[in-house]
Order: sequence, then C-alpha cells, then structure tokens
Amino acid sequence: MKTLVRHVGLSALALAVLSGCAATQSSAPAPAITNTVISQPLLAPPSADKPLTLEQIMADPDWMGVSAAGAYWSDDAKSVLFYRQPSASPLRSYYRLGIADGVTEELQLSQLHLASQRGGVLSQDKSRKAYIYQNNLFVKQLDSGKITQLTRQSNNIDGVRFLTNGDLVYWQNTQVFRIHQGSGMVEQLADIQFAKAPDGVKDPDTFLAKQNQRLIKFVAKQHDNAKALEQYKAQLQQQDPTLAAKPFYLGEKDTLAELSVSPDGRYLFLVLQDKSYKGRTDADVMPNYLDAQGHIGMVPVRARVAEDKLPGQRFVVLDLQTHSQKDVTLEGLTGYNEDVLAAVKAENAKAQGKDYHSEPKVRNIRLIEDWGWEQSAIQWQADKNTLAVMLEATDNKDRWIATVDLNNGQFHTQDRLHDDAWINYDHNQYGWLPGTDTLFYLSEKTGYSQLYLKPLGGKEKALTQGKFVVSDITLSPDNQYLYYKANKAHPGKYNVYRVNLNSGKDEQLTHWTGTLDYQLSPKGDALLLTASALTQPNELYLQPIGGELKQLTHDTSKAFADYPWQAPQIIAVPSNHGAGKVYARLYLPQGFDAKRADKYPAVIFNHGAGYLQEVHYGFSDYFREFMFNNLLAQHGYVVLDMDYRGSKGYGRDWRTAIYRNMGHPEVDDLKDGVDWMAQHANIDTKRVGTYGGSYGGFLTFMSLFTAPDLFQCGAALRPVADWAHYNAPYTSNILNTPDDDPLAYSRSSPIEHAQGLKNHLLILGGIEDDNVFFQDSVRMVQHLIELENPHFDMAYYPVEHHGFRQPSSWLDEYRRILRLFETDLKR
Repeated sequence: MKTLVRHVGLSALALAVLSGCAATQSSAPAPAITNTVISQPLLAPPSADKPLTLEQIMADPDWMGVSAAGAYWSDDAKSVLFYRQPSASPLRSYYRLGIADGVTEELQLSQLHLASQRGGVLSQDKSRKAYIYQNNLFVKQLDSGKITQLTRQSNNIDGVRFLTNGDLVYWQNTQVFRIHQGSGMVEQLADIQFAKAPDGVKDPDTFLAKQNQRLIKFVAKQHDNAKALEQYKAQLQQQDPTLAAKPFYLGEKDTLAELSVSPDGRYLFLVLQDKSYKGRTDADVMPNYLDAQGHIGMVPVRARVAEDKLPGQRFVVLDLQTHSQKDVTLEGLTGYNEDVLAAVKAENAKAQGKDYHSEPKVRNIRLIEDWGWEQSAIQWQADKNTLAVMLEATDNKDRWIATVDLNNGQFHTQDRLHDDAWINYDHNQYGWLPGTDTLFYLSEKTGYSQLYLKPLGGKEKALTQGKFVVSDITLSPDNQYLYYKANKAHPGKYNVYRVNLNSGKDEQLTHWTGTLDYQLSPKGDALLLTASALTQPNELYLQPIGGELKQLTHDTSKAFADYPWQAPQIIAVPSNHGAGKVYARLYLPQGFDAKRADKYPAVIFNHGAGYLQEVHYGFSDYFREFMFNNLLAQHGYVVLDMDYRGSKGYGRDWRTAIYRNMGHPEVDDLKDGVDWMAQHANIDTKRVGTYGGSYGGFLTFMSLFTAPDLFQCGAALRPVADWAHYNAPYTSNILNTPDDDPLAYSRSSPIEHAQGLKNHLLILGGIEDDNVFFQDSVRMVQHLIELENPHFDMAYYPVEHHGFRQPSSWLDEYRRILRLFETDLKR
C-alpha cells in the first residue's frame, strides 16, 4: 500500500521521541525471525552481488529512510501522530496518520496547537484534557474536540492538574494559580519566596530605643502608627476574601527543585535543594577551536564525579488552608541513617594503613531520578490527599517508596529496595490503583524487574515472576489491567503482556520476534507498536487486542530494504568465568567454511553505554556498526558483538557484576568470546581485533592494557580513560565516589593500566565531546608518551561531539578502523 501524503491544518504533536525509519512502498509487515540460540554447524550467509562500501554505509543515514518518530495516539484513537526529521536538519515536519484510511497528512505549523498532544492530564470524569503547548495552557473537551487557550505568554508553565471539583491549577516557578471553572477567575493560591520572612514592626529592645520611645512623642507616635497599620493589614488579609494569599517564606538557603499540588488544592508538596549547588564550577569548561568568531571559545560542561558533591534535598508541606508549613523528617525511611558504605570505607582505609570506625549518620536523600520514565516521582491518589513519593539515597544503595503524613510532616516507608552495589536508574515506574489504597510498582528485589502490588499497611504481592525483565507499565482506561513489556521467551525478544488485576490472569498480547515499544490506545482496545527485526528498522504497527497485526508505515528506503543484509545469528557463549552464558551477535564471512585450513581473522565489537542491550532480535541502535560488521564479514572476518556483563536486559546480578571492578568481568567475557570463535567459527586467535565507542572504547583500552595477548589491535572511539573525570550520576552508581572508594577508581580506570599495552591501539575522538571529554584522550596520550610506548596512533575530529554528526567524520573514522584491521589482522 502506498503511503499518501497531503497538506492539512488539523492537529499537532507533543515533541516526544521514539525511533522509526522512513519511506518504502513495501506493504508486508516485517517477517518474524524464528531462529533462537544457534546450534552447530554454522551456516554461511548469502552472497551479496554488490559489496558494501564505507562511503555508502557512513553516508548521511537518510538514504536508509527518514523515520516516523515520537508516535502517539490521538485523543479519539482514530489516528496516530508523529514527526519526521532528516538527520542533518534542525527542523521537524509533523504528520497525522488515519487508522481507517491509512492516509498520512502533513500538518501546518499554524495548527499544531490543535493536535491531540501526547502530554496532558485528564479531569476526574475524563471529559477534559489540559496540556501545555509552547509555554501556554490549553483545555480540550474530549467529546466535542473543542479547544480553549487559557494563557498567552512566553514564560514557562511548569505543571498543571485538575482538582477534584473540576478547577484547574497550574504553576510557574514559585507561583501557583487556580482557574475557577465557573467564573474563569484566576486566583493565586501560593506565592513562595526564598527569603527571610519580614520582621514586622518591632517594639524597642535596646536602652536607647526605649529611651527615645519614652521621651520623644514623635518617635512613639511613628511606632504606634506603624503597628496599627500592620495590624490592619493582617486583619484585612484574614477577612477580605478578594485578596491573594500572603506569601510563604522558606529562607535564603534553598531553591525549588519540584512542586506538586494535592487533588483538592489544599496542600503543596515542595522539594527544595541547596541553591549553592550548581553541578559544575567555572573551571568546568572545554575549548571550541572553531569558534564562529575565529577565537577559541570556552564551552561550559558538567562537573566530574571527583568534584561533584551531590546534596540531599529538603521536603516541605505547605497547607494553604491554614497557611502553615512543615518540614518532612527522614526518620520514617527505613535505614535513613545506616552507614551502607562501611565495608567499602574500611577496605580503603586499610589500604592506606588506617582504621575506619562506622557510626550512624543521616544520609543525603533525594527524589529518585529515573533516566527513562516520563512520570513524576511524586504521586497523589486521584481523589484524595494521599501522597506517595519515590526517593533515593545519593550513595545509590537505597530506593524508597514512602507515603507522606501531611499533617505531621513524616515519611512512612511502604517499600525499601536495597542493593549493596547500586539501585537501578531504570525500572522504577510506580503509581496508585485508582479508587484504592494500593500501590503498583516495579522492583528488582528478586534479581529481575518484576511487577508488584502493595496495599497501605498490607503485604506486597508479585503480579509477575520469573527470570525476565518487566518494564513500561500502563494502567488500562477501565482500571482492570496492567499492561507491560517483557522479554519472557528470550532475553532478546520483547512482547507486550497484560495482567488482570482481579483474577491475576497474565496473557501475551503480541507475538513479535524482535524489539518493540508500545502505547495503549485511549479506549484500551489496541496497541500502537514501534517495532523492528534483525534487518528491519523500526516501523509503526497497529495491534488490536486479540486482532491481527497491521503495518502502518513503510518508511525504510527501497535501497536499504532490497540489500541482502546478513542477519546476525544470536548465540550463547558459555562463560569460563562464572557468568553462565553471554549472549552475542555473530556475523560470518561469505562462503564460511568451518573446516577451512586457513583460519579466519576476527573482530569483536563492544557496544557503548555499558548498561545497554545490543544482542536482541531487533534492529541495532548501532546501525552504522551493523552495516560495518556486514562489511567486515564481506572482507573475510568473523565478527562477534557481545552483551558483556553490565549490559541491560539480563537482570540485576548481570548489571551489578561490574560493581567496583569495571572493565574486568567484561574483558573476561571477551576472552570467552574469542575462545568460542576459536572452537566453533574457525578463527585464528593470533588475528583478532576489537573496536567500540564510549564504554566500548573504554573496554578496548582495558582489554589491550589488562589482557595484552587477547587482541592484536584495537580502536578506541571517544573512550573513557579515567572514571574520576566522568559524570557523577553514572559513575558513582558503579564505583561510588573517588573520596569514598579510590580503590575502585584505581582498579577500573584504564589510565592506571596503560603500561600493559603491547599491541596496536588507535585512539579516536571528537574535540567537542561534552560527554566523554577530549581531555580523557589527551591525558591518556601524554601518559603513553611518557611511558615511551610506541604502539598507539591517534585521530581527532575538531567539530565532533560524542555522537559524530558529519558524514565526512564518520567516513574518516571508519576508514582508519578498517585500515587498522586490514593491516594488523590480514596476512
């Protein structure tokens, strides 16, 4: 079916991000891939009549198609909204795709505010939707589609909610406003000021002041007049219903981090943070050598973990009815003052010839920051003033779900998740079941993210159980089901399931072989899927509940779809280092012969991010590397792409296996990968190379430094050389902080092991990288120079950031990597 496009001015998009691909005429859905973990013998891939070139695979990726991204349902569930953005363009085009007719309409910019926005909140009766678009507040009547714009301004609106009586509340910075639905009057509910409260008129309290008051009638009268005026204003504030509420004064030390309003508008829950904390200093900069003015510009960047002292937060309840404020104490959080790092600190102290004495101390505690969710860590019950918050300790060892006693300012622990390594920054979704006192939430307490229910004052109940990972919870519109995504059948195959909250019945709704994301329709009768297979980039699909799968987009280009890509085979590598099995993608040379006398050269690709899943049956996020691995196979290499320990999708113990020891379990897994290829893929272990970027570059460093005979060469792209220079949120999870745990940093930082290099190393990185700083590579290069090590080369890219943006840079980088392998691994 050909996709039809016409210009209309109907609706608009929230600017949310999903990935897909863009524009082919094929109408058949991507075929299901049925192969699982492979058995012997390995089969040679089909031949490609036209070999790949670096110029092709490193070109502007729009040749693969421009994806439909940010896809979501319209409010009436009759269409799907999304945008497309060419890779080199700063601009997006917005579209609406009709479910019934399959027609795709491009939206006019002048009408974008009329779209069914992805974000928004519903009224108690679900008849109205409020949303923020371009800093302004809108309300939509869902039955008629009528939209009313309530504000027209340039200042950001930070949040909005409906109250139980139907009024609308919104907040901007430290001001909270209420729009009365009957009259349309805008009332200022709260004026929060970070200052000392005014002193008011003081009675004389020194000898001279008292003397002046007693002897000078003018001075006494001035004082009496001021006091009378003050009393009058207080009475007026108390008795005149037309005045705005008086301000709340919260002192000069803090600033507002987050604010939330209770369902009836009586309470505000505030999260405050020390305003002196900026997350960086004036010294946290990097140079831009190609400044537009021809100068060397200084670009602000984030702080390093060695210097970033993340503070705790302060929690405050404001009662707007009594105009009172109360700090929420931490004592109700189980383990709030435990010395959870006692063993780590004792080990480090012993290494320094010192003793460490543990004692209780209040920990720094904050709202949790999940890196993937869209919800808030603050959750009110929909119809009453019962509040739950999700908190974490800045030492990364505990996560709490706690309710808040609004009258007494106390937390009450409902669930404590403790991990001696670190609490996951993913899999933290939670909320209330409507009309109940029951919380639902995800937890890794069994070792795998699973779904739980817990009534207040009652025991938790597991809704899912098993050695698989649950994520992406959605409550059905009728409150009867919890929908979720999981990899039950295989770590690399994801599908959508739902569990009945009354019966506990669990059922599988999709039968996709690959990866997918989903959105439940507003009516709860269909799923919008963004799904991919091994050689098929993301497309949009419609999956009616209990119905047939229908492909909605055909965005992959004909040039990409028609090429005979080698689908990597998914294998399980037995571990000789206690890891069980390590999943990997395997690419084989054309005409592969397992008994050929001349053994094959091999390459291992190391994915980035550390906590990321690369080995699955979907299309790789590393699409350039997928194509490059195909090219390497065409050049006669066996290629392995491993989900080493620390990767996502395999549960808590796999994730935390690298705690305080980064780069060592992972290198052991790479060793097992080489052994497997030697046993099953006929490779020459003296001709194996490796490459990878970011965390993959770090692993290239560590493997060449700590296992110098494993690889004959390696390319480290945008690599971490010293973890003390990386950011705090990521690094302190895994290694604690350099102040608390210098042993972990010494053990895990490549620069501490560089003396082990004896084979060829190529270092590549962008000078404008504000993630892994160029300084990392500079320090490593200077260290290698001072070690008088001749076995390295370097290439740097003046305009590039962490993820390269210019096709010419990608091409140059991978030309050098291919040349490295062809020179060092081919005889």
